[in-house]
Amino acid sequence: METLMDNILKKYNWPTRTTTGNMDIEQIEGKIGFELPNDYKYFLSKYQRHEAQIGNESFKLWDLDNLLLLNDGYEILLNLPNTIGIGDNGGGEFIGIEKTGIEDFRIILTPFIGLDSADHIEIGRSFTDFILRMDNGEKWFKEY
Repeated sequence: METLMDNILKKYNWPTRTTTGNMDIEQIEGKIGFELPNDYKYFLSKYQRHEAQIGNESFKLWDLDNLLLLNDGYEILLNLPNTIGIGDNGGGEFIGIEKTGIEDFRIILTPFIGLDSADHIEIGRSFTDFILRMDNGEKWFKEY
């Protein structure tokens, strides 16, 4: 049965995985020290890395095999132990999942430079909510 996320990603021709990866989700969770949200694990198991514009924003979501490599390279896990990068916007910020409680998460946008959780901007209360907000045309940066 297709999910809301599947329906949205299908509209934007997001490619599905054709092979199994070299990494598995349990390896990633072991490295980061917390369990990833179920909707994001579903995304990782079904979809490939891809760059797209959904609504008003362009972004790239990283794939399962490169997730830890990119997080290590940008030193995200080292500097933000409750955050894992999952993509970027090509403009100096990364998209991440921040663990905010025992089973609570939020999707954030934050600068690669400085790596300070005070700079996090919430762009979704869950991974599915993030995709839905993008599809509804929500902008990351509010104009004042």
